[in-house]
Amino acid sequence: MDEKLLTIMENNGDLSLEQLAIMTDSTVDEIAKKLDDMRDNGIIRGKKTIINWEKTSKDVVTALIELKVTPQRGEGFDKIAEKIYKFQEVQSLYLVAGTYDLLVTIEHDTMQKVAHFVSSRLATMDSVVATSTHFILKKYKYEGFTFEEEEKDTRQVITI
Repeated sequence: MDEKLLTIMENNGDLSLEQLAIMTDSTVDEIAKKLDDMRDNGIIRGKKTIINWEKTSKDVVTALIELKVTPQRGEGFDKIAEKIYKFQEVQSLYLVAGTYDLLVTIEHDTMQKVAHFVSSRLATMDSVVATSTHFILKKYKYEGFTFEEEEKDTRQVITI
């Protein structure tokens, strides 16, 4: 596995094959083959553009939902996780250590729709024992990208 190539791509998925070849001291054909192999083996799962929805007219409410669940005999947490990640609203799902077992991230256009999803789809599942919902009020950093504008220095330059 080429960790250098993956690290470069993780930080900038828009680079061309030519740019990747130069940065990894490889040929374009070698890079194309490596990328095809990594996609076929499930190492590369896709590309995503990070959007600051606060700068658009679209309303997006993001919520982190902690779930305490009863693992199923012989299946552990995997079976319940599979049921949950199939919901269209689910952006991410993690098995975590601590008070809760699963951490679900969802997005909707209103808080009421998030609440309805939790109360009607998640909390009613047989394996779910408890939920705790946290609404994201503001994103400062996501996937390595900051959402705050850097303050511009507006001081006047004085030279002698």
